[in-house]
Amino acid sequence: MLPVRSIWSERSILSFLLTDRTGKTHGTDQIDKMDLINQINQTNQIDQMNQTEKHQLAGVDARERGFSRPIVFEQADGGYQAILRYETTRVITTVHITPGAALEELIRTLQGQGYLQLRSQLSVREGAYLGSQEPWIDYPDPARVTEQEGGWLKRLCRSFLRQSEDTHG
Repeated sequence: MLPVRSIWSERSILSFLLTDRTGKTHGTDQIDKMDLINQINQTNQIDQMNQTEKHQLAGVDARERGFSRPIVFEQADGGYQAILRYETTRVITTVHITPGAALEELIRTLQGQGYLQLRSQLSVREGAYLGSQEPWIDYPDPARVTEQEGGWLKRLCRSFLRQSEDTHG
């Protein structure tokens, strides 16, 4: 199992460290390279502690387009929050005791927004990358109640049948 790479690359940390609070950029000769390496290691350790699990979520969005995005779990208030970032959408769950419970809330929230055919796969556990070793878990779509079932003619016939049952029964 491979360790998870941090979202903070050496280049982004270097850029961050080279810019002071006033926005002024300094040359690389003013930074101790060991300080830079220590900063990178601390950031990677914090990222790995905060991301005990990561899942891949796939499905069809509300606009009927296929998607696949990582779900990140962050520790907060003694529990876990599931976070999905998809285009301009950012969905964050409430705090749950386990990452699995947070994932279930995220699935229900997305299904409530019209997402369909959702499935997830565990891809990182305790900082170790699992690749596609874990199976995909499918989440059944909620039952849909459609007003359009059978078309307008069938609805019209049903309304006449209901009226005749009310008057005769």
